[in-house]
Amino acid sequence: MFGQRDTSSTDDANQQSSTPVLPMPDYNSQMPASLPVTTAPSVPNFDIPAPEQLSAPVTNSPQPPVQTSPEVTSDISPEDLVSMKQEALQHLQPLVDTLEQSPEEEFRTIMMMIQATDDKKMLKKALESAKKIKDDKIRAQAMLDVINEINYFTQTSQAE
Repeated sequence: MFGQRDTSSTDDANQQSSTPVLPMPDYNSQMPASLPVTTAPSVPNFDIPAPEQLSAPVTNSPQPPVQTSPEVTSDISPEDLVSMKQEALQHLQPLVDTLEQSPEEEFRTIMMMIQATDDKKMLKKALESAKKIKDDKIRAQAMLDVINEINYFTQTSQAE
């Protein structure tokens, strides 16, 4: 039965083992109605500022609402986003050579433009940029990226 010990099996075990068996607690006994209340030990004050004291002071004055133009708050359609991206890419293409970039950054910029525009004419420029990369591992990855783009263009042209 629950809450009562079966002493017949434990008595046999006690005779076989030299290790004493501790009595089982009685889980059916009731808890006291109220437990004594203890206070936490005092902790010395080291004058460490609370996190809220580390930030800027809080003022109770209300902040004026931020004024936004209707264009900023309205949703932009996917068509508008594509149009804006195409416009930005058209403006960027002649300016890429004027950017002061490392060979790795130049390569990544050209690859981003190729992937965004599907302009396979830029692959030659990407290859030339990849050849300028000094680090062998980065240059090897750049060459793989060029090869993957060429594979993409050859597969899409065969599918048409």
